[in-house]
Amino acid sequence: MATWKRDSRLTALQRLSCAGLAGATSHSLTAPLEVFTVLAQVGTPHSRGGLWRTGRNLCKAEGLGALWKGNLTACLRLFPYSALQLASYRRFVLLFVDDLGHISQWGSIMAGSLAGMVAAVATYPTEVVKTRLIVQNWLEPSYKGILHALYMIYHQEGIAALYRGVSLSVLGAIPFSIGSFLVYTNLHKIWAEPSLRFTPVQSFINGCLAASVAQTLSFPFETVKRKMQAQSPCLPRHGGVDIHFTGMVDCFKQTVKTKGVLALWNGLTANLLRIVPYFGVMFSTFEFCKRVCLYRNGYIDSPLSYKLTPGVDQSLQPQELKEFKLLGRRNF
Repeated sequence: MATWKRDSRLTALQRLSCAGLAGATSHSLTAPLEVFTVLAQVGTPHSRGGLWRTGRNLCKAEGLGALWKGNLTACLRLFPYSALQLASYRRFVLLFVDDLGHISQWGSIMAGSLAGMVAAVATYPTEVVKTRLIVQNWLEPSYKGILHALYMIYHQEGIAALYRGVSLSVLGAIPFSIGSFLVYTNLHKIWAEPSLRFTPVQSFINGCLAASVAQTLSFPFETVKRKMQAQSPCLPRHGGVDIHFTGMVDCFKQTVKTKGVLALWNGLTANLLRIVPYFGVMFSTFEFCKRVCLYRNGYIDSPLSYKLTPGVDQSLQPQELKEFKLLGRRNF
């Protein structure tokens, strides 16, 4: 059992800003690996021959900047996504905590999965745009940017095209949650000690391991979703998708029939290689941003460490601490 508690020393805006900046930084640094993953899932000609050949072919055909196709969309999407996820998580946690404020490992995973599902569905059109921007030719683009892509998809294909494959975000959350649960419930066996005694390094490894297992199990759903997002009769070569299909089930069937079962995991290598640097950069950036906010709020002495400011009550919220300091100055 664990106790759910957020750091009350940060304001809601500061928590959102920390999460958004950390996500944008980590995503930008690992964007080439996501481009390789999406191209392999869709099945574009550039993706044939492994990671090295994919990168070489892409840079040769479209230039070095093509490695960051869709990155701006992904970064901008992180802020509303993070806001919705954090807000939803707080609501879902209340469904799983007991009278003492404790939440089980399964309850925590379920709350996180449901929150992620809500955020994913709400921001799904931007994910479709990101996929379209990645698979298009960067030198001869069909879409000139985020807003242009949204307008053209809506104008040419209708509002439904912006939600094509959205059900797979929900279905994929099931194996993802199961994978996370299987890892987290067996961590004490892996480390041969209780979870409460895990070090930060162990917790980081645990997160990467859980993400690897969960994403591997849910990857076929992601692959089909990418194909559905990319396919369009209005784009050259129907969006570059390597098969033709009429819906979600047919996409599964045609992929297995024409490419084999393992084709559902195309791009998995690039995706797994991205996990460690992504989470490493995200956690370190989040912690630094958090220290900056705590320093500005007056709780710690320096943004370079967590050394507490002497005489400051750490249980006070930012507004309460600010009012307390103003009162102290007036009395002085």
